[in-house]
Amino acid sequence: MRGRDKLLETIDGVPLLRRQAQAARAVSDCVLVALPPRPHPRYAVITDLDVVPINVPDAAEAMGASIRTAFAALPKGTDKAMLLLADLPEITPDDLRTVIATAQSHPQALIWRGATEDGKAGHPIVFDHRLFPDLTQLAGDGGGQEIVKAAGNRVHLVRLPGQRARLDLDTPEDWDAWRAGRP
Repeated sequence: MRGRDKLLETIDGVPLLRRQAQAARAVSDCVLVALPPRPHPRYAVITDLDVVPINVPDAAEAMGASIRTAFAALPKGTDKAMLLLADLPEITPDDLRTVIATAQSHPQALIWRGATEDGKAGHPIVFDHRLFPDLTQLAGDGGGQEIVKAAGNRVHLVRLPGQRARLDLDTPEDWDAWRAGRP
């Protein structure tokens, strides 16, 4: 992003991180938001939301640190938890509800994973509590892919409309092209 923070990019005047936190809040009373250490501008865009900011002291390590810290902060007794990456600009609260409903209707799985309409695995991902200990041990930038792979046939893909389960904008040009293509 050449110095820009993609989580602070705006969509219809709303920073992406705030938009994602609001989407999560629309489907859950317990929303944890993993953030780099204070002071960081990301805190300002969620301060007035009913979410719990989770300080990730080793955030520079990679995605594993954020996931590890967030899953360790889950309230005791949590049965399932959704990992929603903040950088997927087309994910909607309805998408989150669809993945949650599938987790409830297919209890034999350990992981329920959003996918594109053509079946490519993406996000969000719901993890069963039996995987939380592994998630609290993550390191590196794999985002838990080894845990997903180890779950084998106990991963249930949930097709979401279009490509939004995988749409990730990583450059200013990606953002410009995406914005230009929006209605």
